[in-house]
Amino acid sequence: MAIKFQYNKTSQQLLEKQLNIRERALPTLQSKETALRMEVKKAKKEIDQLEKELEEKVVSYDKMMAMWSEFDPALISVKDVRLSRRKIAGVKIPILEGVEFDIKEFSLFNRPKWFLDGLKTVEELAEIGIRRDFHLIRLNNIEYARKKTTQKVNLFEKVQIPGYQEAILKIKRYLEDEENLSKSSQKIMRKHQEERREKQKREGGEGIW
Repeated sequence: MAIKFQYNKTSQQLLEKQLNIRERALPTLQSKETALRMEVKKAKKEIDQLEKELEEKVVSYDKMMAMWSEFDPALISVKDVRLSRRKIAGVKIPILEGVEFDIKEFSLFNRPKWFLDGLKTVEELAEIGIRRDFHLIRLNNIEYARKKTTQKVNLFEKVQIPGYQEAILKIKRYLEDEENLSKSSQKIMRKHQEERREKQKREGGEGIW
């Protein structure tokens, strides 16, 4: 990273201020990244569990396939999906609170006895599927936030902080060299002045005699 600066105290102070900001922010960003990584891992585990649960339920209902031909899927639909939000490491994460279904009225006299159980089964399968899809969306959101945080951590840790440190070191060395050069010049000037005074004294003394 090319950091623009000038070889003076003012530029050094500005760079040190920017460096301090990043050094203070880095531990917070690293903690945020760790928390988001844990949430990604947790979300993946939840998705795997839901997919396994959905698969197990579908397999368990295979024996009822012949009955499902009599079932009317139009009787049930999703009425509402209740969501809330909470912050995890400063990132707003959606939370699925529940799923509400709308069941149309129908006559039990004209339907098979298993229809109510069938409706309950459809509700269970639909809710698991919705939760799985929701967790996939949630996972994508968390993963996106995690990647952005990782990028910022890498930017601070591997690029900006070393860049500012290097620039500050260059200014310090330049100013030290300039100061040493100035001191050396002053010593030389004083020496020359002393030599001239000594010469003048000698010449003045010789003139008396």
